[in-house]
Amino acid sequence: MPARLGGHAAPRYSCPEAIISRPRGVHHRHAHRSTAQGARQPPVTIIGKGAVAGTAGSGQTGPARSPRATPPGSTASDSTPLDTSLARELLDGLADAVLTTDEAGLVVLRNTPATELLPELTTGTDLARCPVPALAAAVAAGSGRFEGEHHHRRLRGVRRALSGGGCVWYVRDVTDENGRAEALLAERRRTAFLARAGHRLGLALHRAEALHAAVTLPVPHLADLALIVHLPAVPGDHRPHWVRHTDEQPTPVEGVTEWALITAVPGLAEALDGEVTPPGPGPAAPVDGAAVVLAGFDPTATLLVSPMSGAGRVAGALVLLRRAPRAGFDSRDVELAREFAARAGAALALAELYDEQAQLTRVLQSSLLPPRLPRLTGMAVAGGYRAAGDGLRIGGDFYDVLSTPGGALFAVGDVAGKGVGAAVLTGRVRQLLQTLRLVEQRPRELLGLLDRALLDMPDATRRSQFTTMLLGTAHPEPDGGLRVQIAGGGHPAPLVLRGDGTVAPVRVGGMPVGALPAARFAEAGLRLSGNDVLFARSDGVTEARGGPHGTEMFGERRLRQVLAAHAGLPPAALVDRVLRQMDEWCAGHRHDDIAMLALAAEVQGGAPC
Repeated sequence: MPARLGGHAAPRYSCPEAIISRPRGVHHRHAHRSTAQGARQPPVTIIGKGAVAGTAGSGQTGPARSPRATPPGSTASDSTPLDTSLARELLDGLADAVLTTDEAGLVVLRNTPATELLPELTTGTDLARCPVPALAAAVAAGSGRFEGEHHHRRLRGVRRALSGGGCVWYVRDVTDENGRAEALLAERRRTAFLARAGHRLGLALHRAEALHAAVTLPVPHLADLALIVHLPAVPGDHRPHWVRHTDEQPTPVEGVTEWALITAVPGLAEALDGEVTPPGPGPAAPVDGAAVVLAGFDPTATLLVSPMSGAGRVAGALVLLRRAPRAGFDSRDVELAREFAARAGAALALAELYDEQAQLTRVLQSSLLPPRLPRLTGMAVAGGYRAAGDGLRIGGDFYDVLSTPGGALFAVGDVAGKGVGAAVLTGRVRQLLQTLRLVEQRPRELLGLLDRALLDMPDATRRSQFTTMLLGTAHPEPDGGLRVQIAGGGHPAPLVLRGDGTVAPVRVGGMPVGALPAARFAEAGLRLSGNDVLFARSDGVTEARGGPHGTEMFGERRLRQVLAAHAGLPPAALVDRVLRQMDEWCAGHRHDDIAMLALAAEVQGGAPC
């Protein structure tokens, strides 16, 4: 049976919601008056788990019991009361504000954190009508928790029911906690934005792609409008160019403006000089000729202008605009915008460098790619080329056909090296051939001149500037045949495909051109008649790897089989068949440069191939 206090049964409470309450016989109005007058507060009852309610300091815990009346398993210490000062000390040591109410919802006890956090909630206050809106609403609705603003602080409360109809509210100030959580979320959003921006900017290879990414990424995460002002990469155009984007536009808009725009937008001129300025208002007055560029700019908007630096120079300026009622740029926003502008500037500078290199490569390719073969009287020629699988369309294998009085000069070669370096040497060799043929057209003598010219180049030996080559002349004969003279410089022997499918090599031998002083070259002559075809190629044809496992060479035997299977075809068709077989054999695997040239007498009444 519970102990009796003031004629009422004292409830039994269990931890951790041990309650410190006044005896129910004390009226709240009198309790409030006695507290205000500094009178001694009513005794405080401490109820622990398994304890019997009693009044601290009363010296008794209900009706007197003899030791024999103690229930089995309990001890005298289970019902030992604590004094009021100790109970008060325990409550005041809690971090949360604690408010205890009776069954009517009136405050009967509060600890020191409660008096500091909620000074309005004095003893006797009805929480359903208290001046803390979120708490009052929760009490009125019977909710067990609340969260809301009070005196610019964020409060969160949880209610625990107590036996006897009372309850206790634990109220905590979570303003700083929420601030830290919001700061962490904001930092995660910033990190995610920079990661996404870095990925997009890293994929932009060309200048236009980099500008598109840089102007679309900040909207709407950083601003309502983004504008990039930059100078074009094309020499001679000195007017500023711009590109802008908003959520209302499906794609960025771009154009050209006058320098009046630079001076009209606050901070823009400084940004193009590499300087930073703090956020500020937009232009105070409209700018002539810049209505499209500055649409949406007004004094109520907040501008943040940042330089886009990269590769040691300023590539442009990024202008971010926030319209009311959106808040302006705080210090973290400014830091993030500057970081993004720097990354965008670096991406723009790299894209400009890539565009310059791509343009240089296109010019180089246009001069070094295999030439368009001339139309020749009395003969048909065709060439085929595949560069090594390195992304370039140029390489070190080459062929060329030059018209001469009464015939043609043809060449197939393979210079040392691969890629751009080999392509440059290829261009030199072809230019030397075009020049030297004006003074010498006999194949072996012309190889000798080319050999000396390559050896006389600066640092030729150190840079391994040499080539293997087949150099020949072809002259139509009155009976429809073709007289051919070939000189060899260490190149694979050409093959003669007869009309009956027979394939035979032409042994010429010789030493590489430009490799050694006093090199010796060999020469051979032959006659092509009817459907005969002379087929010359680089070693990339027979050394191409492929097949079922991608490691087997195409080989000389397989090449002869392909040629024999297509005997009687004109040079263009024959070269096309061989290239198809090569592509099927390699099946996407990397291979060396491949060059081939087919030469035949023109069929009577036919057209050059």
